[in-house]
Amino acid sequence: MTDDLVQRKDHDHKHGTAVASSAAPSSPLRTGAKPQEDDRISRSSAESDNGSYEDPAFRPAQLERAVTTASSIPPPYSIFSRQQKLFIVVMASWAGFFSPISGQIYLPALNTLARDLHVSNALINLTLTSYMIFQGLAPAFIGDLADSMGRRPAYAVCFVVYIAANIGLALQNSYAALFVLRCLQSTGSSGTIAMASGVVADIATASERGAYMGYTLAGSLLGPAIGPVLGGVLSQYLGWRAIFWFLTIMGAAFFITFAIFFPETARTQVGDGSIPPSSYNMSLMNYLAVRKARRSQSEGDIPPPDTSRFPARPKAHFPNPLSSLRLVFDKLNACLLFYNAFLFSAFYQVSSSIPSQFAAIYHFDDFHLGLCFIPYGLGAILAALINGQLLDRNFARWAARFSIPLRPGRQTDLTHFPIEKARLQIALPAIYTTIGLILAFGWVLDAEGPLAAQLVILFFQSLTMSMAFNVTSTLIVDYYPGRSATATAANNLVRCLLGAGATAAIVPMIESWGRGPAFSALVAFLLGTSPMVWIVFFRGQRWREERRVREEEREKEKSQAALGEEGTANPSEKQPVLSEGQTHGVAALEGDKQQVRDREGKERVL
Repeated sequence: MTDDLVQRKDHDHKHGTAVASSAAPSSPLRTGAKPQEDDRISRSSAESDNGSYEDPAFRPAQLERAVTTASSIPPPYSIFSRQQKLFIVVMASWAGFFSPISGQIYLPALNTLARDLHVSNALINLTLTSYMIFQGLAPAFIGDLADSMGRRPAYAVCFVVYIAANIGLALQNSYAALFVLRCLQSTGSSGTIAMASGVVADIATASERGAYMGYTLAGSLLGPAIGPVLGGVLSQYLGWRAIFWFLTIMGAAFFITFAIFFPETARTQVGDGSIPPSSYNMSLMNYLAVRKARRSQSEGDIPPPDTSRFPARPKAHFPNPLSSLRLVFDKLNACLLFYNAFLFSAFYQVSSSIPSQFAAIYHFDDFHLGLCFIPYGLGAILAALINGQLLDRNFARWAARFSIPLRPGRQTDLTHFPIEKARLQIALPAIYTTIGLILAFGWVLDAEGPLAAQLVILFFQSLTMSMAFNVTSTLIVDYYPGRSATATAANNLVRCLLGAGATAAIVPMIESWGRGPAFSALVAFLLGTSPMVWIVFFRGQRWREERRVREEEREKEKSQAALGEEGTANPSEKQPVLSEGQTHGVAALEGDKQQVRDREGKERVL
């Protein structure tokens, strides 16, 4: 047989024929054409060149190894191209812009609103507090809806409510109507932040998530910064009602663009993007893509999408806010979520104190008060540009340290990867820098120092605080990529409820203690609670592993119960008889496990 092989190779060499060409009929890398047609073409080609068809047993070992290695590479995490991902992220960032800008855009008009509605400044400030309360509660419902039914239906519900609330706010003439409609406005807009993080988890792997999260969170961080600037201009020259008409127009413009172009990304609905969404869940772009795919499939150009790699679509159910609450009380999540909420509260305490304090010190009107928030906007923009790159580079550095290969577009297994250290190494310096800048802001305010000094402090404070928010939000999504909207809703719940109380408390604190002592107390609190972040840094990976083991055991118990394997702890008890379908299911499962073990053993040999 060896002599026959040598003669065959000499014959191939003389006729200029590659032995590898005979491997084509059985190569699993061929896609698109029909298998029978491929076999005929390859067989006839081999016969015309060699005089006879070459048996696949003579395939070179190198090609066999290449085919096996290529088949072992996992499929792409998402079928969307980089340009499509950027468009999706920009749309998600635009949607996330509405909640914070709506909360802050009328800060410069607070004095005017109090005067026109004949109420005190304290009552007007309660509209900020109520807005933040609903900003924390509503995403607990919207996040669960988005994870189960898809992103597009959840976005549609949010913006219908939001646009209607803005129209009512522009037409109202009483404090009671203002208070109620602000709550409704918050309900409609606040879910967009949770869904923005969910969209990123749908399309981006952990190794590229930092940059995409930075772009996505830019909208939510930019809103509080430029909202007061726009509000000051509109209130000063067109009246406070123009603020809500502006939000109505901007919300309608987004909703029209979204309905036409934004594709469904939820992995529970479309998997990696290759599975067509339900008919009620299609954008125009989805519809055109599905028509093209079905035409190609009917002509045999491409195979139908493989749906076996993804779980079945969940059944429709009423959103369950307890899903977010359960995440809050996990000890690993609690440390991260609560300290992030403390920083968020400090952010709003600083921003909500600016109108009253700057008006008293510098005698500014609505327009000039709005301009003072420009440094906040610039800092948030810079943070969005640089922080995502820092996160991805640090992730790659830690992956190289642990010899973990990073494949573009492929998901990385984070089970034994110290994701906490890779993320929080960026956050910790930003946190302590922010604390120092808050202290400087309070005492410059106390001394009624120059405006230029305060604007510089506000710029760097926004930069470092935005970086810290970005890191913690990204880490939460890393923990729950499959339930990212629910996890971000839990983040929103904690930080907005605490932020609401902090916003209501800052003005009485300043009036009772003075400007410098009030912010010094805030700084002392942030320093005293900062070890919560260090706990996650050092113990987070171990706690995450313990949680993974518990969840696997829980899933195993559920599977055993479903297969009727109760009573295994008592051998004397009669074992339940499996039905025919269950027997086939167990056999299929064992067969799949054996195939995986065989493939892994073959890869190790190769």
